[in-house]
Order: sequence, then C-alpha cells, then structure tokens
Amino acid sequence: MTVMLLVKDLIYRHQVKRTLFTKPECFELGPINFEVYRGQTLAVIGHNGSGKTLLAKALVGGVTPQQGEIILDGESLAQNERQTRNQDIRLILQHSKNALNPAVTIGSILNQTLVLNTSLDEKDRYAKIEQTLVKVGLLREHYFFYKHMLSDGQQQRVALARALILDPKVIVADEPFAALDPSVRSQTVNLILDIQQDLGLAFIYISQNLGIVRHISDSVMVMDKGKIIESGATNEVFCHPSKEVTEKLISSHFNLVDKHFEQLG
Repeated sequence: MTVMLLVKDLIYRHQVKRTLFTKPECFELGPINFEVYRGQTLAVIGHNGSGKTLLAKALVGGVTPQQGEIILDGESLAQNERQTRNQDIRLILQHSKNALNPAVTIGSILNQTLVLNTSLDEKDRYAKIEQTLVKVGLLREHYFFYKHMLSDGQQQRVALARALILDPKVIVADEPFAALDPSVRSQTVNLILDIQQDLGLAFIYISQNLGIVRHISDSVMVMDKGKIIESGATNEVFCHPSKEVTEKLISSHFNLVDKHFEQLG
C-alpha cells in the first residue's frame, strides 16, 4: 500500500481565553504522528475539545504548526506551500452548506474555485464542473440552481463537489454528516465510499458518530487533550480498546444503539 499522507511530530500551540477575566490558557496539539494510505480512511475520534478540528485546520493550512512535517505522496510540504495544500488536501466542514453563497448559482460557486486554483479556460471549466456534479450524484442542470433550490443532502453534495473539483489526493472531512437526517446520511456515506474506491482518495474522517466511523474507516485514531492516546485498525480498537477514554466513547455509542432498539421494540 502507498502512504499518501505522513504526519511527523506535528505540534501547534494555541492560546485559548475562556472568559474576559481569566488569563489565556495554552492548548498544545501534539506531537502528532500518523499515516494514511491511498484509498483508505483514517477516522479521528475524541470528546469535544480534544483537538480534532484543530488538527484538521493544521493539515489543510488553516493554522501554522510550530513544529513538525507533513509529507504528501512522498514530498514534504513547506508551511508556505499554501497553493499546493489548497489543491491536494481539501477540507469539508460540518456546516459546509453555510458557505454556499445564496446569491449565485452552484455553477458559479464551483467555477470560482477553478478560476482561483487552475489555468483552465472557460470551456474546460464548464466541462469539469458538469463532470464533477455527475460524480457526486447531482445533475448537469444543477449548474444553474441556487442554494435554496437544493435539499440539505444536495447542498452537502455540492460541498463534496467543491472539494473534489481540484482532483485532491486527500480529503479531510470534519463531521460532514452531522446535520443530515439518517436516510440522507446513509446515501452520502455510500457515495463517498464509491468515489473513494474509484479515485483512490485518502480520507481523514473526524466524527463522534462511531456507527459511521466503524462502517467507513480502515483505522482509528483516538485523541484526548491534544494528544493521540490510541490508534490502530478499526475493528481492533473497537473490540479491544486499551485506554479508558476509548472505552467510554465506545460504551456511550453502544448504549445509544441499545436505547434506539429498545424504543423500536
């Protein structure tokens, strides 16, 4: 298997001010070490405030780590290589649909991404947008739609299209399904798995939904207070957790599942 993304000794220190009258506290992320293989998914789980989203921002260049190295497809990324980072490592956020401008068409939104990041001419940009819309399960006609004309699931597919349109090597998805209802969520998860298989993408999936994590991930990384406390193959971590935090996360998930089936019964 080919290592698509390798993170070595990544450290980011972040000043957090809890209230107006307290001194800032230093939250330290790291040192973070992990690797993701081509065509596979690494899930990152942990309680709120464990550093998951901060890690996502560090990977896509949203914040600049003080130490460490990010190696993408065998090449080290310098912190100032923002253009390469923007194209090869793409981010999907939990509320990506809120970033869709309601005043312009979906085609215009995707076209702007291509204008800013590629040298394609207008004809090639149009063809690329149509191709990407179809790839995420939308119609070519959705090029002319506005945000309010799309369902929540379709809006999330547009967010996925915006991430895929630059042909990235890695997708970082931070709770991308949290706002979707269960049926739409299942469809979107299966769509992403199909796209991953077709394109050989590496996914880093950040979530607290352990049901989806177990379904789509090849490996799991557990974070707590900015540190990786446990990692391994998904089934191994779920069946034989070695840390108390991991045990609590998994127990909470199965308790919710049990309650759900009790209500159905």
